[in-house]
Amino acid sequence: MAEFILMDLDGTITNPKQGITKSFQYALKHWNIIIEDLDVLAKHIGPPLRDSFLEYGFSDEEVDRAIVKYREYFKRQGIFENEVYEGMEELLRKLNRAGKKVIVATSKPEELARRILEHFHLAEYFTDICGATFDERRSKKEEVIQYALDKNRITDYTKVLMVGDRKYDIAGAKAIGIDSVGVLYGFGSAEELREAGAGRIVVTVEELYKVLMN
Repeated sequence: MAEFILMDLDGTITNPKQGITKSFQYALKHWNIIIEDLDVLAKHIGPPLRDSFLEYGFSDEEVDRAIVKYREYFKRQGIFENEVYEGMEELLRKLNRAGKKVIVATSKPEELARRILEHFHLAEYFTDICGATFDERRSKKEEVIQYALDKNRITDYTKVLMVGDRKYDIAGAKAIGIDSVGVLYGFGSAEELREAGAGRIVVTVEELYKVLMN
């Protein structure tokens, strides 16, 4: 049974689709790349920003500028174009009551992740909130997971479980040597999560709670 539960933020705790896709739309428009259908940009929810912008053939310098443009919109309004998944606060409350240590492990910059969770009054449920750095020195999921484990002095990885909705969460956990649970209410498919090596895959928040308590 897991004592420490690491949770991704986007697509796992909250649904950030509107804010993230609009931020990408805003940034790409700077290069006259016009994408009207926000669903097309939903694939960028999960991976580090740099990896996503590289898909458009940008140079390293252009990627740096694209990230600045993205955050220009995101910090102004996209950050709160977001919503908590139904049942998530109750799940967190129950995990706390059961004595679980719940830690956020996100590729989103730590400061922004904290602002989002404080905005939705969820920060109190987490032992720690761990994320990426603004300068991209810590952005890949395995780097964030290792940072979270080291910061919280967790050495027995058999007592740790990573929860996320994309292959990056699952692959990151696998790289570190911890088990994982993939959730299908976010933005990844069952095939994606299976291929990445998810130990378990759940469909709903309610099902996730049952797995985390077993």
